[in-house]
Amino acid sequence: MYQFRKGTELLNLCQRYELNIDEIILRCEMEESGQSREQIWDLMQDNLQVMQDSISRGLDPDLKSVGGLVGGNASKVQFYMEKDNLCGKTILKAITYALAVSECNAAMGKIVAAPTAGASGILPGILVALAEEKDYSQEELVKALFVAAAVGKIIAANATLSGAEGGCQAECGSASSMAAAAAVFLSGGSPEMSLDAGAIALKGLLGLVCDPVAGLVEVPCSKRNATTTAVAITSADMALAGIKSFIPFDEVVEAMYRVGKSMAADLRETAAGGCAITPTALRYAEHMLSQQSEG
Repeated sequence: MYQFRKGTELLNLCQRYELNIDEIILRCEMEESGQSREQIWDLMQDNLQVMQDSISRGLDPDLKSVGGLVGGNASKVQFYMEKDNLCGKTILKAITYALAVSECNAAMGKIVAAPTAGASGILPGILVALAEEKDYSQEELVKALFVAAAVGKIIAANATLSGAEGGCQAECGSASSMAAAAAVFLSGGSPEMSLDAGAIALKGLLGLVCDPVAGLVEVPCSKRNATTTAVAITSADMALAGIKSFIPFDEVVEAMYRVGKSMAADLRETAAGGCAITPTALRYAEHMLSQQSEG
């Protein structure tokens, strides 16, 4: 009764039952899983707690990733946030937290794949920053996670969330889309506005390649979490201002899938293209291989 695969179907359900996206996806999950409302809610609440904990760990200035390429960047932005800056506190705080989660992930810390480990900082970065700046409750954040989940469900059903299959547009692009929709929900926007925000964010990141240096989810992945966080927030604000996506959300998802399929294999998580084959990246990869052989 509450099942959907497309954005249009989700909006029709919202209209038919006079419910917001969070309630539709919760009821959808109850039907699919057979779990109770309380069980599903508690699982999502646990996810939120893991996200918050990963931010705390990632803010440690002494944290270092497995490959040594990232760590401490989140604390640098956190310190810079108190100075005269360009972005403003809300965006910088979201960027700080997105970096924190991605650095926690690179250091083998516990994170929530939202929707993937490589893009795990965007959604928690935005939600936690907005909660602190605008005093949203834990309950509101859990509901926002359900909204993000609905967007992720549609993308997974009609395209891909895998960098190996669709490039980083499928990872950071999808996460940015999910986060934009969730931010609109938190701000009191309509379901239509949430999907417009999701479409605007994903359009802005079409064609984003997946090119991890030395095959590690560190560079450019971590900083890409930060930049695509800014895309999500600006997309949410545009939708809340009344700007609609000329290309409907479902069509943007289809476009993302086609773009991913047309990408060369070198640009899809193989570490054989993009930033991964720059001279600096190749020297680092060779250094890593020599260390491994010596070990």
